[in-house]
This record gives sequence, structure tokens and C-alpha cells, in this order.
Amino acid sequence: MSDVSISLRPVAEEDLAMFRRFLTEPYLIGLDWTGFADAQQPARRFALDGYLGPDSSRLMVHVEQEKVCAGFVGWTLRDFGGPTKHWEIGIALLPQWRGLGIGWRAQAMLCDYLFTHTQLQRIQAGTHPENIAEQKSLVKAGFQLEGVIRACEFRDGRWCDGYLYSRLRDDPSPLRAGQA
Repeated sequence: MSDVSISLRPVAEEDLAMFRRFLTEPYLIGLDWTGFADAQQPARRFALDGYLGPDSSRLMVHVEQEKVCAGFVGWTLRDFGGPTKHWEIGIALLPQWRGLGIGWRAQAMLCDYLFTHTQLQRIQAGTHPENIAEQKSLVKAGFQLEGVIRACEFRDGRWCDGYLYSRLRDDPSPLRAGQA
């Protein structure tokens, strides 16, 4: 169902219910479930800056035909300990919207947005070795696998590895190459 038309838009107050669900419904977010979290945090963050801050932000993944949100994309400013910064992005889609080609397009759209409106050279994303769908999505969104990050995450009572992907400003956009 790759004919689903999507756009990215700023967070609105009615979107906070979805954020609360991701914080309080076990495993709704998939492998990233880390336990129950403060359900009032989304309202506090929205009141602070509408989820459009200088160091971390979110946009909603809006499904045009249905006039609903499938989930959200986010980005955070990171560094490797020096003065050079990069973006780290992530995505969370509700289960009914997964596997429809929405994720890779939303992530590619977010990269194009960040490369257009910020000066940073690098965007990276991490995923779990067992999340084959997200690995394929990242590659389709123009990312390249950089490697395994050993024991980078404590999940389900044990330390787990992760995969690190990146896309650079000069890498071609899959959306501009006619894949969308």
C-alpha cells in the first residue's frame, strides 16, 4: 500500500494522547519499550515548545487520505564528544500503519527537511538487530549501515547490541530519485 500519501506536520494538542499511549501501553512502541513512563510528560513538553526545540523535536506523520496520524518522527542533537554535531532521528508508528511503506518515506522526508533547514552534515539512526523491517526502511530512506554498536542498550533484563546507520548531506535523497 505504498500509495498512502503522507506529510509531516507540527505536533498539535490532540496528538498528545498518542504520545501518552506510547509511554503507558506495554510494547506499543515495539522493542523500544523500557517500562512505564510519566504520562504527563508530553503535555509539559508541548507547553514548553510545542515539540519544536533547538536540541530535540518531533513532527507528526500525517496520513492524508485518512486525515489521521500514523505516528511521529523525532530528531535530537548529538555529538561524539567534540565540537561537531549531528542529528539522530527516530520514528514510532502505530501498529496498524507499519509495513505500508510509510516509515521509510517519513524518515526520508525528515532527512530532506533537516538538510534543507539546518547546516548539519550527518544524520544517524539506530535500530535493533532483530528489527529487519526498520533496517530495510533505513536503507530505502537513503541510510547506510555503519556497524554494530556492542552492548549499547539495556532491554528486557540484558545488554543488547544495536545497528548504527547514517545518511550524509551529499548522499542522494531517495525521494528526489523518484522512488516515492
